[in-house]
Amino acid sequence: MASTSKTQSGRAGQADTRPVENALGRIRIALPTMAKSAQRIAEFILERPEDIVGMSVTELSEATGVSEGSVINFCRNIGLSGFQHMKLSLAQEIVQPVQFIHEDLDRSDDMETVCRKVFHSGIQALRDSLSVLDPVALSQAVEAVRGAKRVEIYGIGSSAPIAEDTHYRMLRIGLDARAVTDSHVQAISASQCSPEVATITISHSGATHETVIATKLAKEAGAKTIVVTNFARSPIQAYADVVLFTMARETRFRTEAMTSRIAQLCVIDALIAGLALADYDHATDVLKKTFDVLSIKRF
Repeated sequence: MASTSKTQSGRAGQADTRPVENALGRIRIALPTMAKSAQRIAEFILERPEDIVGMSVTELSEATGVSEGSVINFCRNIGLSGFQHMKLSLAQEIVQPVQFIHEDLDRSDDMETVCRKVFHSGIQALRDSLSVLDPVALSQAVEAVRGAKRVEIYGIGSSAPIAEDTHYRMLRIGLDARAVTDSHVQAISASQCSPEVATITISHSGATHETVIATKLAKEAGAKTIVVTNFARSPIQAYADVVLFTMARETRFRTEAMTSRIAQLCVIDALIAGLALADYDHATDVLKKTFDVLSIKRF
């Protein structure tokens, strides 16, 4: 977990000179997992973002009934360097609102409106996920996989297809990988890991009991654990050596919708690209061989 904290602080440091694009989105997604004092700060900011721009940290602490230190910690916990960084980010977001807004479906929507809302949510999920994906953490994930003799990929429910796709993509570049999407097999497989194994757990919530247990067992067995999860505090992060964040918002009619899976697929795509570039000659050679093998299946 130390590497995760390090990369998060590194991300905040890199962002000191420029505002983040989606401060309000970060707050909305993290809100359900926050402590009560942090929730008061979050709700105040979400209701009155324009006012925050002109407030001091003392004024916000008095308005929400929390300490100034709590306000600073709140900012850092959503990936910002401090209160001033949050003010700059909110100012940019108010002046230049995001192009596509997450919209929930309404029972009166026609098909054109449904298509617009669904596609715009997917586009926004990619924009937001790019803003919270840490290149340093991604590099650490590449090194962890490259240093392993075998890769185990865990996913349950809607994350299972992403685990299967990750398995397929890794095979195409010559890695010894397998996807485990049955919870019982996950537990057995994870318990038999070793320091020569790297695991990749895909979980949007980071709170699915089966995948949290599998990641915990793999960590205890000495494996390098990589987690792909949504931006917020979640139980699974306690057992992760590297966290790769997505940032996809679920809505009433689209819980665990394609937005989360689109974001996960892009994170995996970036990981596969990093692995292929790190061992370019081998990866391109295996890709050519597997392409030739698969060509016999085409007319």
